[in-house]
Amino acid sequence: MSLGGYLIYLALLLIIPMIAQGKVKSAYNKYSQIRNSSGMTGAEVARKILNDNGLHDVAIEETKGELSDHYDPKAKTVRLSTNNYHKPSVAAAAIAAHEVGHAIQDAEEYAFLKFRSALVPAAQLGTSLGQWLIMIGLLITLFGSASPTILLAGIVMFSAAVLFQIVTLPVEFNASNQAMAQMVSSGIIRNDEERETKKVLNAAAMTYVAAALVAVMELARLILIYLAQRD
Repeated sequence: MSLGGYLIYLALLLIIPMIAQGKVKSAYNKYSQIRNSSGMTGAEVARKILNDNGLHDVAIEETKGELSDHYDPKAKTVRLSTNNYHKPSVAAAAIAAHEVGHAIQDAEEYAFLKFRSALVPAAQLGTSLGQWLIMIGLLITLFGSASPTILLAGIVMFSAAVLFQIVTLPVEFNASNQAMAQMVSSGIIRNDEERETKKVLNAAAMTYVAAALVAVMELARLILIYLAQRD
């Protein structure tokens, strides 16, 4: 790959996640200003869905930051960012329900969630080496010299991080599907609010798709470099 081609490739690695993040911010900013028909805050939505599913032992906490919402399986806690915890918006309801979707997955021992959790240590190690692998790739591109054995070892470690990103996709999409089903069946949103709710959930899902795409692209490039070095 020429230097110009490599620079274009690096630009794509930056642009793809930026576009996905931009869509999330746009959808969130819009629908965080629109009140949901039930008038329930994110915390109230989370509590109702948890209770409806018999998950009375799962706690709900407020956490700092914007869009820092997540489910902590070790603490059995749904953590919602300040705005989503307190506001009765369409976005808050959607995000809260999504995080509760992960709690439901945890309770049901959803296979992909268990697999992803098992991958965490290896994925963290592989991710920590990601920047070094990119630097190695750049050196190979520019100077055409590197140890294929060292590169192969890096590729194997990086593959764990890529697998983690891929396994994350069914986990996140399933949580969103759970969120929609729970909000509709519980009467948290009306039928005419489903479209807006899906826009929030779909925009958030695209960040995971973008992350997986970038990871797969980088892994493919490193494999091609390794194969070229062997020839």
